[in-house]
Amino acid sequence: MSRGRDEIVARLTAPGQPFEIRYEDVHGRSLEVFAHRHRCLGDLVRASRDHGENEYLVTESARWTYAEHHEAVAALATALRERYGVAEGDRVALCAANSAEWIIAFWAAVSIGAIAVGVNAMWAGAEIGYGIALTEPAVLIADRARSERAGPQSIPVLSIETDVPELVAEYRGAPLPDVEVGEDAPAVILFTSGTTGRPKAATHSHRNVLAAVWFHLLNDAVSTESGQPPSDRRYLLVSPLFHIASLHNLAVVRLAVGDTAVLYQGKFEIHAVLRLIERERVTNWGAVPTMLSRLVDTDLSGYDLDSLRTVSISSAPSSPTLKARFRDALPAAAGSFGTSYGLTESSTAATLASPAELLADPDTVGRPVPTMRVEVRDASGERVPDGTEGEIWLRGPQVMLGYWGDSSADEASSTPDGWFRTGDLGVFSGGYLRMASRRSDLILRGGENVYPAEVENRLALHPDVRECLVVGVSDEDMGQAVAAVVVVRPGSALTEQELHGHVVAALARYKVPTRWVIGTEALPRNATGKVDRRRVTEHVAGDGAQSSCGPTREPSAQFG
Repeated sequence: MSRGRDEIVARLTAPGQPFEIRYEDVHGRSLEVFAHRHRCLGDLVRASRDHGENEYLVTESARWTYAEHHEAVAALATALRERYGVAEGDRVALCAANSAEWIIAFWAAVSIGAIAVGVNAMWAGAEIGYGIALTEPAVLIADRARSERAGPQSIPVLSIETDVPELVAEYRGAPLPDVEVGEDAPAVILFTSGTTGRPKAATHSHRNVLAAVWFHLLNDAVSTESGQPPSDRRYLLVSPLFHIASLHNLAVVRLAVGDTAVLYQGKFEIHAVLRLIERERVTNWGAVPTMLSRLVDTDLSGYDLDSLRTVSISSAPSSPTLKARFRDALPAAAGSFGTSYGLTESSTAATLASPAELLADPDTVGRPVPTMRVEVRDASGERVPDGTEGEIWLRGPQVMLGYWGDSSADEASSTPDGWFRTGDLGVFSGGYLRMASRRSDLILRGGENVYPAEVENRLALHPDVRECLVVGVSDEDMGQAVAAVVVVRPGSALTEQELHGHVVAALARYKVPTRWVIGTEALPRNATGKVDRRRVTEHVAGDGAQSSCGPTREPSAQFG
């Protein structure tokens, strides 16, 4: 934040002010919390009636006002209790593509004290089975495609297409059940992306999710310097709802504020997204790097994007080159372009970089958000001096309760005094955090540390490189070799010799890849937009060694 933002935050969070922050006991620990916060997610639903005829949800085929949404949530919540016996603490699994019905089912579940389980809609049948077996839901709400993929179930399965609308119609007019839910009761289970292992079920309490809401409310107030959020905002919702970017940080927050969420449905296609932004006059977009990469590669001259005034980038690391290209492509939104660092386990952003901060330092992910403590520590758990690399640790009311059904993972990642070890490597400098990489991504080559992000950022500067990934693969001599998968622009004749020269001109030789896969096929990604690093590593390792001095070149990097 700039000095001006610091002053506004100090004013708004002072004792007696709307966003007052004070210390309270949370799980036996003294943590900073927002003093005047909501106490359960059902409170948000009840309060949302005040937004009346404002639009909350917009899809290709339907528009839901706040009043209509509240009526539908109350009806479905009543049906879940009365017909299916769903009680406080029971799990309600949601496995479907993005839709208004997904969001209605989410609010219905958490309003009655049930735990909404966001099952990854991109999973195969066996993976869906794993998520259901782990969380043991009382009811599964799924669309037709995922229901068929999951196969027969021993629990009731409600279809998004038919059962949910019919239940809403049958119970229409029922009041929202009045259920007392503890602030620290589990509310949501979301699965980690699983890029480095089997997905874990991060469990968020009502307190966790509401801490995310209040961070956004404060950030809204700070951004206007008036204490009131801008009016008539319309947020583009593209990422899957089983991810915090779309659920906690968009669908939930928008309900609290009274904004509109415009849902893009179907496989991401940049021209369809741009037409939706144009048609619905979208004002705000929180994008992942892959989406912005597609945007900057597109001719925007045929689209009216004047409504788009705020864009942020999150969910995965992005290169300074991509950020610069975005500013050139959409100068009208460039002044609002910020970034953040967070993960599923933190419920929302742990750090935030304002547009001015990101412009001054393209590598920063900002400073800790209010109520979140962020530290960089060494292998023994001790804080390291400014400018020294270490593991990023988090502590605050946003940090999850733990991993559902996985006490060993809890013990490995959390300390008795409430700190969460992220596994990510970073450096603090002057109060600002920079990311290095995930510890599991670190390449150890002949005793030297190679950080993939550093090599990837250099590769991304080459004009023919569309995207790239650097991984470590087994090497008998060096322990690990540095391998690069490079996706070039169509028609490019870029060779590995040229790429080798491009990298070695800026980085030490031990960091320069010695194995190359060059092609035009896009890198494989999981449902949250992150590159599937494990899949790429397996592909490269399976190809065997390729010397950067040899004439090898793959016409396309295929990941079957």
